[in-house]
Amino acid sequence: MRVCCQIIILLLACNFCAFVYTQDPSCCHHAAELPQCKDACDQLATIRSESRLKHLLQRLPSYCPESMNELWTCINSTLPGASRKSDGWVGLGCCELAISAECRRECKQASSKNDITKVCRKDTEKPLYSCISKNEMGSVCCSYAGRHTHCREYCQAIFRTDSSPTVSQINTVKEYCQSISPQLISCVANYTKSYPTRSPIDSLYCCDRAEEAHCQTACKRILRTMNTEHEIMEGLIAECGSQPLPQDPLWQCFLGSAHPPAKSDPETSPTAKMDCAKLHCCSKANTSQCRVMCQEISTNWGTQTWQEFDQVCEYSPVETDLITCLADVREPCQLGCKDLTYCTNFNNRPTELFRSCNIQSDQGAMNDIKLWSNGTIKMPLMNIPVLDIRKCRPEMWKAVACALQIKPCYSKSRSSVICKSDCVDILTHCGDFSRFGEGHTPEQICDLLSPTDDPDRCIPLQRYLAPSPFENIIEEVIHPCNPNPCPSNHLCEVNRKGCHPGQDCLPYFCVPGCKLGEASEFLVHMEARIQVPVRSGQVGCYEVCTCGQSSRLENCAEMPCIDTTKTCTVGGQRKSHGASFKVDCKSCFCNAGETICFPPQCPSLDNSFTGLPCGCPDNFVPVCARNGRTYPSACVARCMGFQDNQFVFGSCRSTGPCSPNPCQRNQRCIPKRRVCLTNTTDYPCLQYQCVGRPSGCDANQLDPVCDTDNMEHTNLCLLYQSGKTLAYMGHCQDACRVTREVCGHNGETYNTVCEAFSDRMAVDYQGRCHALGSVQGFPSDSGCNAVPCPALSAAGCNPITPPGACCPVCAGMLQILWNKQQMNVFAKLNRNQPVTVHDILRVLRLHISVPQCDIFGYLSIDSEIVILIVPVDQQPTPLQIEACSKEAEKIDSLINSGSPTLVSHVPLSAFLTSELKLSTVSSAAPPSASLSVCTCLSLCLLLTFLLSYLNNLKGHC
Repeated sequence: MRVCCQIIILLLACNFCAFVYTQDPSCCHHAAELPQCKDACDQLATIRSESRLKHLLQRLPSYCPESMNELWTCINSTLPGASRKSDGWVGLGCCELAISAECRRECKQASSKNDITKVCRKDTEKPLYSCISKNEMGSVCCSYAGRHTHCREYCQAIFRTDSSPTVSQINTVKEYCQSISPQLISCVANYTKSYPTRSPIDSLYCCDRAEEAHCQTACKRILRTMNTEHEIMEGLIAECGSQPLPQDPLWQCFLGSAHPPAKSDPETSPTAKMDCAKLHCCSKANTSQCRVMCQEISTNWGTQTWQEFDQVCEYSPVETDLITCLADVREPCQLGCKDLTYCTNFNNRPTELFRSCNIQSDQGAMNDIKLWSNGTIKMPLMNIPVLDIRKCRPEMWKAVACALQIKPCYSKSRSSVICKSDCVDILTHCGDFSRFGEGHTPEQICDLLSPTDDPDRCIPLQRYLAPSPFENIIEEVIHPCNPNPCPSNHLCEVNRKGCHPGQDCLPYFCVPGCKLGEASEFLVHMEARIQVPVRSGQVGCYEVCTCGQSSRLENCAEMPCIDTTKTCTVGGQRKSHGASFKVDCKSCFCNAGETICFPPQCPSLDNSFTGLPCGCPDNFVPVCARNGRTYPSACVARCMGFQDNQFVFGSCRSTGPCSPNPCQRNQRCIPKRRVCLTNTTDYPCLQYQCVGRPSGCDANQLDPVCDTDNMEHTNLCLLYQSGKTLAYMGHCQDACRVTREVCGHNGETYNTVCEAFSDRMAVDYQGRCHALGSVQGFPSDSGCNAVPCPALSAAGCNPITPPGACCPVCAGMLQILWNKQQMNVFAKLNRNQPVTVHDILRVLRLHISVPQCDIFGYLSIDSEIVILIVPVDQQPTPLQIEACSKEAEKIDSLINSGSPTLVSHVPLSAFLTSELKLSTVSSAAPPSASLSVCTCLSLCLLLTFLLSYLNNLKGHC
């Protein structure tokens, strides 16, 4: 058996370039008594990807304790960069600020500040050391906040900002945290005394107000390179050729930001003192009092209303939607939890969602237990007297403290309250009734704090009274962006592209972003288009802004307001705006008085129902409509509203958009297949792009593409520059050298599976498309019976079948109802560019945090947006299938709740509601400890997982 595995390892390793690091396998015999550590150590010798090796090195201390001195001495001597500490040291997020590449690499592999001093000199790496010092002090200061979320949030804002703390930030911490923790106030004061002024880069947005383009560029350069106000003013006068006149927009803005304006001064940045993300939530308030308070908090940051808001609204049973929305903005739910040293039962849960799995919350839970041990639990609305919790159910109290700090969040409600029965049970046994207020009982208290026992809407403590059943599973599912390894002004994005040869290859990218307002910590990607409420906070009124190069929202344009007071009348009943409901067999949504429904039809009594829209015959005679979508027949296309002159017979991919050539002589016509979601009369859905011969391309822009000769290029520009024709996006794959046609779920035939995946399209079956599957669960008989379906990717999988597909798949699926009128508004505001399915997938893909899952999607024949979240491995494990289902649950919940973390992104803002279908694996019982033993079978399965991940990095070790 061992020889079999060694041969397989050798054969698989031949497919990859040699790796410069080697680790002495004899090290691992030091871990013989700890099978989990032995398995992880053995993997080091098999990995051929630099990013994968670095990731496992950072995780290795989780499996091999520091006390294993002989093992660590051996590993440190054979593997550069091995560390006894986890990747949770406070300096990790600062590494991108290092000036030299050598220092940056050393920083990412370090376990403490002492590890980098030999390579990173303090005199030349000032930004790095300044960031580390700031993070170290922030970790200490903010831990004094305990479980007081808002106090800790305000404290962290002081240390997160890349510039000097503002006066309003400092005052807010003083005002809100004074009564909570004088130690925190003192700690923050010691830090902020050294930062009396704002940083020049805080005024970058002013540069956009200069009339001349060269002045805008010079202004940004000056603010980034000069320190004193005198130097900056002299530089601006010299470069822009104008004196600082108060009527000049540039000087008016710059001088106003250098000297903080009064509250009534309108000349501030477009989002000054605002938190647009939280302002999104205010419309969800059910009471006018909480709505007004929420708007005040979100538009006049620094006032004293948070404490009052908590007391009035935090525990109000009618404000659940508002509170959950605000929680999403402050701490979005993320998959996975690891590296906690106190709340250890919360570790190793790769398919569970948590809001606050980090070192600070772990410390906060320990602090809570110390405070509660004094006999009183202090809550915003009451103090609860308890017996000695060190003797009365101590493990239960620890689970309570950890749950309230780490905040598991469940897909349907995303709330972080413990279940009522647990609350009543622990207070019944450990409450000090001699000190309870008159008439107070455990039931009454828990009605207020934990009003439900619905397992989908509360945290069952029993789950966390024991370690995770997956503690012996090694890295089947990873979470590169949790905890966030990036600087505070960058977003973390899963690396699905690989890396340039010779460069650091990490499983994530750090990309620059914008805050949704000066007072916000919520980031969006640079150049993203974002829908935010208007500054007045008027319900239903929004504007669309762009995240600009100045890292601020800019170029805002107002949208037509939505009248949220209009209701829909259905079956004699009134439905309010935003309500979801059923009409016969249809799922519907009330949008400003208009009832919008999923289009499925119910079977008719006269047996004329065929399973297709309008009762069309189930023949497969495809036509291509002007929206770029292939429909199975002319009847279906007409049913979807297309006239006979708006479609042609044949599939869309079989037509040649560049023949005849629609471009000018000096341009090249490139096919650009897309399916449009907007009005094709006002916003034509062109299937081609006219491009000039590029004079220069950025060789550092990594977005690999493969041409029709199976030659790989670093990006699309370089491919066009060489005169080649695009075959598909992504690395060239040996399996796709030869044409092997496949049929996608959209009814289109692709030359290879690589071409289908490049189009973000999952494969239905092998061969040309010739059949149409079920639509909305009603069977169709257009040839699917004769289709040989591929085997399911996992044994025991209970699959789902996407609309229009013949074959089932193991995946999580969303069927999304959307607002076409709003899509048209987005197109109009974006220079009349149509909104496409690819636009949807590009933004949604950023929300998939697990590299073992990827996203595919299409427009169904009855105009739903269908999203599939699929394991990337050919033979995924039950845990990986569960992770993809959890990703689908997360997105479905964010859509149906209208969470700003998702629907503030254009064009996702047009989503109305979603229906969810999930695959499950019947054999997904928690594995026993014996599975951690390195048998031949388990090693080969592990290699299958590793190779699938490495395939994405092939040629870029």
